[in-house]
Amino acid sequence: MTAAYAGGAVIAEVVRSGFIEGYHHGSGIVLDADGGMVAAVGDPYGPVFPRSSNKPMQLVAMLRAGLVRDDPADLALAAGSHSGEPMHVDRVRAILASGGLDEDDLRCPPDLPLSEPARDELIRRDVKPAPVYMNCSGKHAAMLLTCRVNDWPLDDYREVGHPLQAACREAIEQLAGERVMADGVDGCGAAVMAISLSGLARAFQRVVGGPVGSPERRVADAMRAHPLLMSGTDREDAGLMAQLPGLLCKVGAEGVHALALPGVGAVAVKVDDGAARARDVAVASGLRLLGLRAPVLDELAAPVVRGGGVPVGQVRAIASLWSRSR
Repeated sequence: MTAAYAGGAVIAEVVRSGFIEGYHHGSGIVLDADGGMVAAVGDPYGPVFPRSSNKPMQLVAMLRAGLVRDDPADLALAAGSHSGEPMHVDRVRAILASGGLDEDDLRCPPDLPLSEPARDELIRRDVKPAPVYMNCSGKHAAMLLTCRVNDWPLDDYREVGHPLQAACREAIEQLAGERVMADGVDGCGAAVMAISLSGLARAFQRVVGGPVGSPERRVADAMRAHPLLMSGTDREDAGLMAQLPGLLCKVGAEGVHALALPGVGAVAVKVDDGAARARDVAVASGLRLLGLRAPVLDELAAPVVRGGGVPVGQVRAIASLWSRSR
């Protein structure tokens, strides 16, 4: 039988004008600094596709396979989901050019930037969607350079059977401490590999806890030093890392988020319907369980519900969101 995510428990309620009009379901886990479980909800041990939350582990794999990038800013971009702002697009093009490649070599689908101002500017100039604007183009540029270093084929680097993806699988399994439970195709066209939320949180702890100079630590340090390059202006990951020094975090599609802070712990969540607002609520409450406090957590903990253009309610964590282990 094919592996599948089992689904989660109620984690958040939607309140409008004092009336609870709906619920979000999901799963998650909170680990302490030693990797022990602090709390959990839903199914934290079954398979999920981490989607873009896999990117830090994929970049670790590329560095282990010989990718050479001396500028940490390049690594941050390769491990992130950028907004398609000029600072992102220009750097993707420079990374490609350093390997004798160009935009035509990218195999991610054409897109417009996630950033509304950047997207509006391109539309105003009648610029068409292109792979370089797609949020995963930094990862794809690094994947191409890794293939070039190893003389691996470029045309099919996204396929699960390619040597590059085999290296990614090995790194993901080693960092997560478990086997990949399913393979799929991510939104960008590259292979995506399923692990548990428990394994995802554990992997993020191992990335931030790697020895100085190791591939793991280089990825973590680059992302934390350049949060705007690995995400974008006004993006959630950039805001979290700016206000919680030392935090490493990476969102993924379909309501996934993974976060880890050395000496404190880690959180990994998935919302069943993919809603970012419920994901944010779960993340904020999970980080608070670890004793973290910051204005950004207050913002994430209670997304506003509007009516007639004004606040009339909020999305909030249910009281029993996390079942504590101790």
